[in-house]
This record gives sequence, structure tokens and C-alpha cells, in this order.
Amino acid sequence: MTQQFNFTRRAVALAIGISAATAAQAAGTLTVCTEGSPDGFDIAQYESAVTNDAAGRTIYDQLLGFKPGTTEVVPNLVQKWEISADGLAYTLHLRKGVKFHTTAWFKPTRDFNADDVLWSVNRVNDKKNPAYSVAKNGYIYWEGMEMSSLIKSLEKIDDSTVRFTLTRPEAPFLANLAMETVGSMYSAEYGSQLQKAGKLDELNTQPIGTGPFVFKSYQKDAIVRYAANTAYWAGAPKVDNLIFAITNDPNVRVQRLKAGECLVGTNMKAETATAFDADPNVKMVRSSPLLTAYVAPNAKGKWTGDKKFREALWLALDKKTYIQAVYGGNATAAATFLPPGMWSFDKSLANKHDPEKAKQLVKASGYDGTELALFTRIGGSIDGKRAGEIMQSDWAKVGIKVKVQMMEWGEMLKRTGKGEHDITFLNWAGDNGDPDNFFTPNLNCASVESGGNKSQWCNKAFDALIDEARKTADPKKRTELYVKAQKLMYDEVGMIPMVYPVLMTAVNKRVSGYLPNPFANNDFRSVSVK
Repeated sequence: MTQQFNFTRRAVALAIGISAATAAQAAGTLTVCTEGSPDGFDIAQYESAVTNDAAGRTIYDQLLGFKPGTTEVVPNLVQKWEISADGLAYTLHLRKGVKFHTTAWFKPTRDFNADDVLWSVNRVNDKKNPAYSVAKNGYIYWEGMEMSSLIKSLEKIDDSTVRFTLTRPEAPFLANLAMETVGSMYSAEYGSQLQKAGKLDELNTQPIGTGPFVFKSYQKDAIVRYAANTAYWAGAPKVDNLIFAITNDPNVRVQRLKAGECLVGTNMKAETATAFDADPNVKMVRSSPLLTAYVAPNAKGKWTGDKKFREALWLALDKKTYIQAVYGGNATAAATFLPPGMWSFDKSLANKHDPEKAKQLVKASGYDGTELALFTRIGGSIDGKRAGEIMQSDWAKVGIKVKVQMMEWGEMLKRTGKGEHDITFLNWAGDNGDPDNFFTPNLNCASVESGGNKSQWCNKAFDALIDEARKTADPKKRTELYVKAQKLMYDEVGMIPMVYPVLMTAVNKRVSGYLPNPFANNDFRSVSVK
């Protein structure tokens, strides 16, 4: 999941209102200071972590889930499953008695069943489906992970049973069904209601799911409100109300946390790591999730399309200084896109830093001094302007001219997805504990077309390795293939792994049950407030 990253250029004083600040004091309300605005609430359309927090684990449930704090796949809306001997057919038995949300805009007449699975999948998998066109930019994750070519058919066996038939064996398939952007379930009844009214776009603004929280309202760039789903199949959440107070400026998040206006602060900036050392009411929770920060040179660019030039970009970067200046030391240098906590991580690969060799490669590439655009976003967990300027300085030392160009997060994702940049830098947080989740959505050829591959790097040999790994059930053989893929990407500089950041979340002592997870997202269904 693409994570928001970088820092706003100006302090933005967000007024969440007296009612929200007061509500934060109520035992039944959890107010969370988040670092950015969601792109929308139709989770299938989006790739950002902040949108995932706002919709994926609040409004929706997925077919499968993960054991809290782990990458272990467990039952969720699917209670049990069978896999055919050839690995092509997955028969899923659905949980009974699951209720869809009742809101001012929709009142369900039945429980979740197989028709909802078919509607949710066909809606993103079939371009002829009336609801497909709701996503103006397509379904980045679904297409980037080649789900359309993977699913041969989906059939309803009965109201509580569905069967996926695949075109090829796919080792991470079950884990994929636990991902928010792939496995989230929608109401077919609600979809039909919207279609008849010609309002399918309201999937994005008036969402309906079966998740632990019911969407109430969204004040753009300010506040999202939810109520507990008291009919939730796994038991009602421990808070009556959940509020996301959108607070782009990390220093303002600190102030709100100190004042008790917010009881949780997500994706805290590195410089704020010690902000609560003397505050007995707030603790900074540090974790090392499946998270990699990386630089994406555009492999289709005139200069960045040259492997020699991309390697020069990597060799010029002084990551030791970068980590101290940007992360306050709360990160480690990366040499491969896979983070250390991921199985098949290749620890033999070493970071590259050789400015003199970088100068030679720049000269060999024929680079003529053209100024390149480095896209970075406004807002997030680090000072993106500073980070960009440090890289700019490192590259200037080897003869590469770069201009830092800042923009809003959504704009940056769209423009880099279309390849309008020379260079950009982002975070990627794993979604399912499988190496494929790093490689396929970000680096295969299909993800160039879908917009997920910000490097625009397409390498047929790399694709062949990860394709074979997906088809292979044996973890040892898969590891061998992923190690080869990492080495190929390392040699060809398909992208530049930058650092493995430490994720920091500020939590008030009144909050119990908050558990960091491997995917760098936030799940509040088990959180309570004293």
C-alpha cells in the first residue's frame, strides 16, 4: 500500500470543532489525528495507506483476514475453504448472519451472501459491468496484481458458497483475498439501488459495508465521523464513536495530542519522536512493519531510462546523512525493496554509495545537464522538502541537476502513475505478508499500465521470475526465485530502495488495545478508551 510520506511547507491550523474536541474526552469516543485526507471511501479504487485506514478496516470487511499483529491468514467473511489438487479451484464457505450497515441512505433487507461476493468481484473484474466505470482511473491494485487475467470464473454454488476458478496456480491468492483493495465486500443490493438511481458514484461518498464502523459523514480535509456497528458479527467495537481529525501538519498533531484533543496520532514525524518524553499522558509506540521507502526514477525517461544513469543516482546518495537529517536516525539503509521482516529478504545485497563512480556513470550516459523534476508531496510523516533537497544536493555533487517539485498527494500519485515525473520517492507498506505484494503491484509490466509502477520499469526476465514464484507452492523454491528477482532488480536498478523506516504512533494512556501490525495500517476495532 502506497504510504503518504513527506511534510507540508506551511503549518495548517485545522479546526476540528468544539464538538470533536469535547468528544475526545468522552469514554465512548476515540479521536485520531491522521496525517492526510482519504482519496474517497470506495476502497477498491485507491492505493494510499491513509485511504485504507479511513475505509479498508473501518467500513469494510474482507473475505479473509489476518491474525492481529501477524501476517497469518485467518477466516473472516469466509469461515473455511477448500483448494483443488491442481491449485486452480478455491471453494469458499461464507459466514452466515453478517449484517450490512443500516444508514440514512440504505436499509438492507437481507444478510451478506454469495450474491455480494459476485457483485464485489465482477464490479472490478469485468469492464462491461455498469459499476466498473465508477473508478475514473481504474482499479490500480486489481490490475497491477493481474487479478483480471488470474480469475477464470467466479460462480455461486449456493447462498453461502462461492468458487473461484483460476487460470493458473497462485500461491498468494488467499492472502490477496485478505487485502482491503482486493477482498473488501460490497452490498449487491445497495449497488443495484444506486444503479437504478443513476448514482453509482455514491459508492465513493456514501459507502456501505459490513465492517466494525458505520460511515456517518466527511467534512473534506477536516474530519471523518463513524459510529460503532453494534450489529457487527465479531462483536461491537469497544468505542461508540470513531473520529478521524485530519491534521496534515505533524507539529499540530503533537499539539493536539498534548492537549488531549486526539488520543491517537498516526504516522508521526521523526522529529517528534521525543516530543512526549516528558509527557506522562502520551506514549510514542515504535514499530518496524513491512515498510520500505524508495526512490523511483522513471525508466521511460530520456536520461532515467539509462541503467547507467539510474545507478549513478543510487551511488550518489549518502543514506547515512539522509537517515539522520530526515528520520532523526529512526531508519536503516535499504539495499532491496523487500524489508528485513519479509521472508525471502536477500541480506547479501549491500547498499551502494560511490560518488566518484557515479560521476563516471553520469558522463558515460551522455547526460547533458538537463534539469530533472523530483516529484514529492505536501504533508506526511517526514519533511519531504528537506528530503528532496538532500537528494538534490547529493546528485548535484555528481553533476545531475534536479528541481524539487511539491504537490498534493493525490495529484502526485496520479501524475507519477502516468509517468509524468523524472524521479519521485514514496513508501510502500506490505498488505499481505507475501513478497509478491511488493513486487507485482510495483514493479511488473502490468503495473506500469495500471499506474501502480511509479518506476515505469518493465523487465520481462523479472516478470518471468515473479510469475513463476506465484505459481510455485513450495516456499523454498519461491524464496530462490525471489532472491534472483531481487538481484536482477538490484543490478538493473529497477528502483532505488532508500530506507526501512521506523513507524511511530502516538497513543494516549487512556487508550487500551492499540496494536501495531506488520502492514503499517491502523485497526481500531479492538481499541477502548478509559
